[in-house]
Amino acid sequence: MPSSSFNEKLDRFDSEKLFGLKIGLEKESLRVKENGRISDQAHPQALGSPLTHPYITTDYAEALLELITPPCESSAETLDFLATTEAFVYHHLNHEKLWTTSMPCALNGEDDIQIARYGSSNIGQMKTIYRRGLGHRYGKLMQVIAGVHFNFSFPEPFWRTLHQLDKNAEHLSLRNFKDQSYMDMIRNIQRYGWLVIYLFGASPAISKTFLKGMPGSLSKLDQDSYYEPYATSLRMGDIGYTNSKEGKSGIHIGYNSLAEYLATMRQAINCPSKEYARIGIRKNGRYQQLNTNILQIENEHYSTVRPKQILNTLEKPVDALEQRGIEYIELRSLDINPFCPTGLTLQQLHFLEVFMSFCLFKDSPTMSPDENKELNLNQLLVAHQGRQPGLELHRSGRLVLLKDLAKQIFEQLTAMAGKMDQTYACERYSQAVRAHYDMIENPDLTPSAQVLGEMREKQESFMAFTLRKSCQHRDFYLSHKMDSEKFRFYNQISRESLLQQQSIEEQEVIDFEKFMDAYQNPISKDSVGPYKNENIKNNESEQIYSEY
Repeated sequence: MPSSSFNEKLDRFDSEKLFGLKIGLEKESLRVKENGRISDQAHPQALGSPLTHPYITTDYAEALLELITPPCESSAETLDFLATTEAFVYHHLNHEKLWTTSMPCALNGEDDIQIARYGSSNIGQMKTIYRRGLGHRYGKLMQVIAGVHFNFSFPEPFWRTLHQLDKNAEHLSLRNFKDQSYMDMIRNIQRYGWLVIYLFGASPAISKTFLKGMPGSLSKLDQDSYYEPYATSLRMGDIGYTNSKEGKSGIHIGYNSLAEYLATMRQAINCPSKEYARIGIRKNGRYQQLNTNILQIENEHYSTVRPKQILNTLEKPVDALEQRGIEYIELRSLDINPFCPTGLTLQQLHFLEVFMSFCLFKDSPTMSPDENKELNLNQLLVAHQGRQPGLELHRSGRLVLLKDLAKQIFEQLTAMAGKMDQTYACERYSQAVRAHYDMIENPDLTPSAQVLGEMREKQESFMAFTLRKSCQHRDFYLSHKMDSEKFRFYNQISRESLLQQQSIEEQEVIDFEKFMDAYQNPISKDSVGPYKNENIKNNESEQIYSEY
């Protein structure tokens, strides 16, 4: 049965205060040629400037497109905005298409990957140099793995009510209570995040070119593909995103409080690394990385979840969090679902709303180093072997069947879904939980199993499977006539973004070295040039100055 504290907290809470949840998405996709190879073309000018466009930008590579939605009050609205943005993109891709899986297309080594370019301004140069540093530190191949980020926040009336109900928080201000609650939520997302990897993982196979001739523990599926039979998300495994080098430095980011998170993050972005010092900052006059510290900037820390705050001009994320607290939570462990054009289904988003809310209401003790090790092991086990019959995970020094742990969590997810159905006078949340619970009872229903099943059924390699799906999704977007008003809206924003980039470049007043010194050692923001809030719309600030 669900724990009494969880049920009591849920029963005491006025369901109406759940109105106003904010949901946003960030979806990455590689642009590829007709044959499925990575595009060697520049970011299409018709899509605007990736430096200043609020909804269409690039991530690590020039060909790695990133589509961003604003925060919306429903998953349906968010998904509709994402689909409209992608439709606009497809109307300007000519013969290219978007790769519809998280693991990249076939590559002829790192030379195939062109680092994203953002123009000649200081901030544009900084973004490109940061990416160059990532390539030197971790290799370019890891950087073109794609995913979906789920941004989630609760409304202010919700926080006021929850604060009043928590008798143990009477000594805390509303802001401090909100920060503490969000950090509690983050630890629970880390505790139970293996469930998301199991349910949403859709990358059990990869192209052999990604492995550079070193398959490691992977098995050969066909002449062009490698896989693990029970894998859910190789993207989230030890061949995907990782901060293993950071761990060897002795610095570990802490999540027991916002203060601990900020202190350990500042330590990582300011602590020199002997290994990265060997790369050097400049070589033959060309910047190789921003600095030689363990992390160049905060976002180099690869984590499944992050606390976030909207940034002011040239403000560091740690400073924004310290000054104004946590605004929303970013969940980063979602694979692209290759079976739907948007990369996530509406039912998947409804499940995530329930999961994130459960992680807030669930009691969340502080995390010890031993528990942190267990959670990292669980993530790797589920990523590589999640569908294996009888798989056991670590909990408090014991091994427990994944299926038994999942059933315990789903009891509380069911209660949470019931409260949310009551709020919105619907059944969609309970239906989403039931549909995902079926994947626990039958692992063949998971996206990862469906990927392998379809590849085997059609005798397709990873490349052939993804290319076919990518073509289907391209045809889906191009077959639907885009609303003319929306088309004009995106065209206007794209044109404005190009003018904004041009304005920033023309108004540059200091050289790059002085700019970087002012950024690393901020005294006066007025000293860093034309980066004024009036030059950047509010919904663009996060994109330009946080994600770099």
